[in-house]
Amino acid sequence: MNLHELLRARQDAGTPIRIGLIGAGRYGTMFLAQVRNTPGMHVVAIADINTQRAQGALELVDWPAEAVAGSIDEALAGGGTAVIPDAAALLDADVDVVVEATGNPIVGTRHALHAIRTGKHIIMVTVEADALCGPALAAEAEKAGVVYSLAYGDQPALIWELVDWARTSGFTVTCAGKGAKYLEHYHQMNPDNVWENWEFSKELTDSGQLNPYMHTSFRDGTKAAIEMAAVANAAALQPSDEGLSFTPGDVEQIATICRPAADGGVLAHNGSVDVMSSVTRDGDWIEHNTQEGVFVVVEATNDYVSGCFTEYPWHPDPSGRYAALYRPYHYVGLELGVSIANAALRGVATGRPVGFYADVVATAKKDLEPGETLDGEGGFCVWGKLMSAPTSVARNALPVAFAHGIVLKRAVPAGEVVTWDDVEEPVGMDEAVAMRRATVALLPAADGAASAAASATV
Repeated sequence: MNLHELLRARQDAGTPIRIGLIGAGRYGTMFLAQVRNTPGMHVVAIADINTQRAQGALELVDWPAEAVAGSIDEALAGGGTAVIPDAAALLDADVDVVVEATGNPIVGTRHALHAIRTGKHIIMVTVEADALCGPALAAEAEKAGVVYSLAYGDQPALIWELVDWARTSGFTVTCAGKGAKYLEHYHQMNPDNVWENWEFSKELTDSGQLNPYMHTSFRDGTKAAIEMAAVANAAALQPSDEGLSFTPGDVEQIATICRPAADGGVLAHNGSVDVMSSVTRDGDWIEHNTQEGVFVVVEATNDYVSGCFTEYPWHPDPSGRYAALYRPYHYVGLELGVSIANAALRGVATGRPVGFYADVVATAKKDLEPGETLDGEGGFCVWGKLMSAPTSVARNALPVAFAHGIVLKRAVPAGEVVTWDDVEEPVGMDEAVAMRRATVALLPAADGAASAAASATV
């Protein structure tokens, strides 16, 4: 890609990429830990409503005190970095790229729109917003002549890169996916029992450093569904309406498991997404499991290629028709510079939605009663299930991103999908609702009466 050479040229010319970071959580902190080692990049400002957290992030990564500016204007003039509480001020500033890392889909959508409308590239770390309305946000960015991109380092962008490799090499993509720990009772997990399902020490879980809601989402299936929706929408792949299979298996079994059911695998059809479990259904860790890794399964285009699959140690399926390419790790925010450089220097995304193929819908963890207020991703009420976009729209399903602070007006039994008919009108989500409607409208009319659905609540 020659990105490093291009960055060095920007550094030598005295015109580094000017970056604004919104959100100084784990991902943002990991990015900050690397960016000062990268030529041609200048973090102009960090916006976080908790400025103390942002300042703590800088201290944690040994950011020099003399490199902290008192304001955005001072940062732009002197090359330092300002810490501010107001994201709007950052979005209106003279920066080239905005990194949205709040983790909040409603706020993240608003920030992305502001960035696009002020002519800035947007790197969407908040994959929850991408799963909700990324296709419409990407369309807005294209019209504005800026880049909307998934964040390199997070699994969706890395999976998309493998898909791009496969198609550029002439392969048909059978499945794109990742590994995660999964047991069947995880869908009922909540913040009160979350630590029973992690391997952390009691000292750490009692310290307050870990967010129980976030870690519930990581294990109850929601985060996996959100990430795979982002992959499906970026790679034009169709998920199963039954959700992710979380089939247990090791690295050598990827191509055997993630192939169509007609050929002995678990996929409902060719060209899909899935997640493999790193433990057996009894909870035993699988040796050489796929935990933390990402993969793509490709199909041989002819007998000669199938022969190549079996002649090399590429872990093909027993028939030799399918093979997998696997990357064992993702470096999260440490790799984010790849997205920033691609957007600013080459005008390309490290993955972006190309259509509305997948959705993540709110599914009851327990029997829900009228008058109950849903508490969102990683909470006590719902988990996010992956399904195809046409089916979600046809069922009038409630996206899990909207299932926070919204009140039920009728009962929903445990295990059932929550629909828009089950809830009151959303409040304070106007921009996200508008972008969601625009996303639904991208469905072809034959795939679920999109125009009619778009004119409904969402």
